[in-house]
Amino acid sequence: MVDVTPPRLPVPAHDAVRPNPGSVDDAVRLLRGSRLTVLTGAGLSTDSGIPDYRSPDSPPRNPMTYQQFVDDEGFRRHYWARNHVGWRYVHRTHPNAGHRALASMEAHGVVLGLITQNVDLLHEQAGSRRVIDLHGRYDRVICLRCHRTVTRAALAERLEAANPGFAESVGAVGDVEIAPDADAVIEQTSHFRVVDCWLPDPDGGDGPCGGMLKPDIVYFGETVPAPRVAEAYALVDEADALLVAGSSLTVQSGLRFVRHAAEAGKAVVILNRGATRGDPLATLTLDAGTSETLAELADRL
Repeated sequence: MVDVTPPRLPVPAHDAVRPNPGSVDDAVRLLRGSRLTVLTGAGLSTDSGIPDYRSPDSPPRNPMTYQQFVDDEGFRRHYWARNHVGWRYVHRTHPNAGHRALASMEAHGVVLGLITQNVDLLHEQAGSRRVIDLHGRYDRVICLRCHRTVTRAALAERLEAANPGFAESVGAVGDVEIAPDADAVIEQTSHFRVVDCWLPDPDGGDGPCGGMLKPDIVYFGETVPAPRVAEAYALVDEADALLVAGSSLTVQSGLRFVRHAAEAGKAVVILNRGATRGDPLATLTLDAGTSETLAELADRL
C-alpha cells in the first residue's frame, strides 16, 4: 500500500546558528567506546559526484511525486527519459572516503549498521554489510500491477531497444547534469517511448503482464514499507548513539530516527554542512564535510 507522507518540513537557513556546535575532538570524546548506528543522506555522496538536494550550492529541485508518476503519462515519460540517461552515470560512480570510513568502522565493531536515505548503493560497494536502504535502491524496478521486480540493467536493454540512440542524442554522460535520484536534467523527452512490464501475465494470459513499471525507490508522496521502518528503529535501539552524516533531515522519514534516539536518551551527533531540522535534538553538531570527518573518526574511534 502507498500512503501520503506528512509534508516536507522547511529547510533551516544554511547560515543559521546551530545548537551544540562542536569539533571532531568533541565527537571523539562523546562517541568513544559507543556502538553506533549511522543515518546517512545525500550529502555523503556528493564527493562521489552525485549532487544533493539541499546543500548551499545545489540548484533548486522539484522531485517528481508518486501521484505525478502514476497519474500523468507525460510526467512518467519525462522521468524514464531522464533516468535512462542518468542511470548510466550513477552506475559508474564509486564510493568516497566517507563510505569507506563507515565500512571500516563497521568492520572494527564501532558501527553496528547503516540506515541510508540514498539509493545509490555506494555503501554496499564500499564494503558495508548491514545496510538498510530506507528509500529503496536504484538498481531495481518494480511492476505496480504484479509487484515483481526486475533489474534496472534488464530494463535498460528494453529502453535502449525502444529508443535507439536517445542517450547519445542528449550529450555525453559527463556533460549532463545528474540529479540525486539518478535522473539526468534534460528537457526534450516528448518522443521517448516508455516500456511496460514484460514478465508473463500473472493472471495466466498468453501475453506479458503489461503493468506500469516504477523504480524500486520511495518517491515523495509514498511511505517507506513498515517492515523496513521497524528494522531501522530496531537498529537505532541496538546502538548506544546515533551518528547522522550528510542529511538535512528535512523529510520525516529520516528525522523520526533522530527523534527516537533522543527520546531514548542516546547521544546524537549530526555531521552536515549547514543547519538541519534535527539540530535541536542533537547532543553535538558538526559543520564539516563528511568525507574527511568520517575518515578522521574512523582513525580515532
